[in-house]
Amino acid sequence: MEQRKLNRRAWGAVLGAAAIGGAAAAGLTTNALMAETTVTPPPIVAQGGLPASFADVIEQVSPAVVNIQVSGTVESVSADGRMPPFPHGGPAEEFFKRFFGEDMKRFHRDRRFGARPDRMPHPSRGAGSGFIVDPDGYIVTNNHVIDGAEQITVTLQDGDAFEADVVGRDARTDLALIKIDAGELLPAVGFDEADSTRPGDWVITVGNPFGLGHTVTAGIVSARGRDINVGPYDDFLQIDAPINKGNSGGPAFNLYGKVVGVNAAIFSPSGGNVGIGFAIPASTARNVVADLRDDGTVERGWLGVHIQRVTEDLADGLGLDAPTGALVSDVTAGGPADAAGLRTGDVILSVDGRKIEEMRLLPRVIAGIEEGTDVDIAIWRGGASRTLSVQIGRLPERRQLAAAMPHTGADPSELGLGLAELDADTRRAFAVADGVDGVVVVDIDPDGRAAAKGVRPGDVIVRVDDAHVTSPADVAAKIADARRADRASVLVLIHRQDRQRFVALPLKDA
Repeated sequence: MEQRKLNRRAWGAVLGAAAIGGAAAAGLTTNALMAETTVTPPPIVAQGGLPASFADVIEQVSPAVVNIQVSGTVESVSADGRMPPFPHGGPAEEFFKRFFGEDMKRFHRDRRFGARPDRMPHPSRGAGSGFIVDPDGYIVTNNHVIDGAEQITVTLQDGDAFEADVVGRDARTDLALIKIDAGELLPAVGFDEADSTRPGDWVITVGNPFGLGHTVTAGIVSARGRDINVGPYDDFLQIDAPINKGNSGGPAFNLYGKVVGVNAAIFSPSGGNVGIGFAIPASTARNVVADLRDDGTVERGWLGVHIQRVTEDLADGLGLDAPTGALVSDVTAGGPADAAGLRTGDVILSVDGRKIEEMRLLPRVIAGIEEGTDVDIAIWRGGASRTLSVQIGRLPERRQLAAAMPHTGADPSELGLGLAELDADTRRAFAVADGVDGVVVVDIDPDGRAAAKGVRPGDVIVRVDDAHVTSPADVAAKIADARRADRASVLVLIHRQDRQRFVALPLKDA
């Protein structure tokens, strides 16, 4: 069958349509690609506005929902009694990976079952869900469903199975696009283009939990804009429609059969549903999928900064009236921000007039700007606002992030810090890289103010307020300056494990 090709703009519009193709959608268009207008019947409602039944909607959309089976090879520990606390690749590991990240890696590394186990390959299988968005066989699912797969098998509702090819993947949003060739047009569904889903709206999920086959659940949207710390573009819908292992990659529908989200994660102590699920919103998925369809990759704008949230105490230390914007904790050398003159310690307040009310909004705003575009970025620096013009770059697939980890002597005891200058001995003792300048924390009072802010031995103080420091005396002098100015806190830039972060250390009792 000859494959039709659409440009990115046209295909993005198709994905926004509400079309449901195939025989199961009698009365609607049978080809989402060819649809110019789509008439979607309203749901049947009972007195009071509640749906009398979800059956009509489910009957229409279910043929477009598929089961995805993946197989591959993974490494596991040798069978010598030194086993991890849960099976490699199992649901518990997936949960821990998606909600604890680096902490889980440290758990594996530090567990006390003798020497680090040998690794050996063994076959692995997994399952998830997906949904057809193009009658030619294009299917949306989660990236983590197909990650590492050597073979992907898609099973339709009628039981027909096909081997799928990967069109493109995007780990940053956990989305993937795969394709099957069924030899005929397939039923397809479209994303909700209005992006009008509100907390309290009904949501219906269809998927294949625990390998049971097509399963329908219903609930409401509990919240929007959830950040669950799995990626830089977190903007999840939180839903209470039950989703479980195997639902990943499946669709969440509104009452009109439009896809409002792609089920991606659950929060659960047991691995089963407790009513807290997360779906990638249609507004994100629609654009990412269109990009993947275009050339298998997602192009994003890039500024070249590390940022952190502006807290109340950081705002005080920076002289801001309120905790707003994104605080630049590091600038990537040679990146767009560096070329434009942004500095560590700047607070980004707006981008081309769009106010950055909270830190996590900035990556999404920058990502949506085309490479080469000149934008005006309003910043806060040295107690005053100013505007810089920045030419947005293209986000590299991999970036070398600037790193530094900044000897000992008593520091102001009120903060509970013991500091030392960097020399060969302290660099070796605290694994500080050559070329890093600063003052290393060698001791800390566990009941002190610095400890309460998360400072720990091995941290490197690179800067205090607006000055770089290279000795404990430098740090003490800057703290004294802040006290004379009757400041409530002093702003400290700390390097830890190849990352920089600002910490506001209080100078007064709470």
